[in-house]
Amino acid sequence: MGIFSRMSDIISSNINAMLDKAEDPEKMVKLMIREMEDTLVEIKASCAGAMATKKRIQRELDAAEKRANEWADKAQLAVDKGREDLAREALMEKRRYKDKIASLQKELEQCDNLVAQYQSDIQKLEDKLSTARERQRLLVQRHIHANRKKRAEEGIRKVDTSEAMMRFEHFENRIERMEADADLVNMGRKPSLEEEFSRLQGDEEIDRELAELKASRGGGQQHSGGQSQ
Repeated sequence: MGIFSRMSDIISSNINAMLDKAEDPEKMVKLMIREMEDTLVEIKASCAGAMATKKRIQRELDAAEKRANEWADKAQLAVDKGREDLAREALMEKRRYKDKIASLQKELEQCDNLVAQYQSDIQKLEDKLSTARERQRLLVQRHIHANRKKRAEEGIRKVDTSEAMMRFEHFENRIERMEADADLVNMGRKPSLEEEFSRLQGDEEIDRELAELKASRGGGQQHSGGQSQ
């Protein structure tokens, strides 16, 4: 079933309003365009037929006017020759063609109006079709952007998934293991001479600080004993 029931529906339609209310605007605009294109083909065919009819009527009209003029000339000739009876017959033929000319002129006027109406409808329909195609182009662009945005959001969500985090943790554990392995390489190795002296210096510093603590502690106890005496 078509969206439009007749040509006037297409011409009077508000395409943008119809698409804004549609559940599936992209599908709706495709149906609109297809129906408009089919209607346009039909109207152009009808217009071509009306134009062909107009040409045929014009040819018949030209022929009838020519015959009417010929019978008028014959009537004049008959009068000049004193043949009134023939002149009367010629005038009757002329009148018959005049009546035909009047009828053809009326048909031609009607055909002109029909062709003009078809041409007007074609122009209006092409304008509507242009509007529909432009709206379709915008909808397609929006659809493309929406898909790109969707893929981007999905990519972000994938990074945030537990599986991805587990992979990161796995990489982190591997790095820590490599660091531990590096530490184990030096474990059990005999210290170098410089390392031995550095250790001795460190031990001397600790011994000095310990002696100072003991001296300080001892001095405090002696001071306290002297007061009690």
